[in-house]
Amino acid sequence: MPMLDVYIPAGALDPDAEHILMDELTSILLRAEGADPSNVFVRQISWAFLHRTEVFVGGAIPDKPHYRVIARVPEGQLNGAAKKQQLISEVTDAFARAEGSGDKNAHQRVWVFPLEIPEGHWGASGGAQGLADILSAAIGDADKARHVAEHRITQSRQERGIRTA
Repeated sequence: MPMLDVYIPAGALDPDAEHILMDELTSILLRAEGADPSNVFVRQISWAFLHRTEVFVGGAIPDKPHYRVIARVPEGQLNGAAKKQQLISEVTDAFARAEGSGDKNAHQRVWVFPLEIPEGHWGASGGAQGLADILSAAIGDADKARHVAEHRITQSRQERGIRTA
């Protein structure tokens, strides 16, 4: 399930708007992965880390805040360019709404990086978890989870030009 690293300069957003944003970002990423954002278990294993940071643009502090989101998911969860584009668009729109500045260029100040963690490199519960393990815990059906995971990972590797055996 997803892990978000959200970088927001201190004081850039109203605290209430920021809390709403963090919840919205979690839901956006869960939907992008094909998960139900209302599923309590899925939300419990969806973590977001809020980083307070100073941002320099061109070596100087910018007049308006800039934001960065790194959305990490297990390999196979964000297959297809359209899915990644939708994720980037929705996250960017969520920041523009949260900021509420009406700045027509606000979208240019949001950078989003969707990253897939290679199969077997998702460390949780003291060990490396594969996509099948994670999906099985979420849906409660190990056979279905294994089938879905194999399909998604194969598709992801084909999209990246990696040969699969």
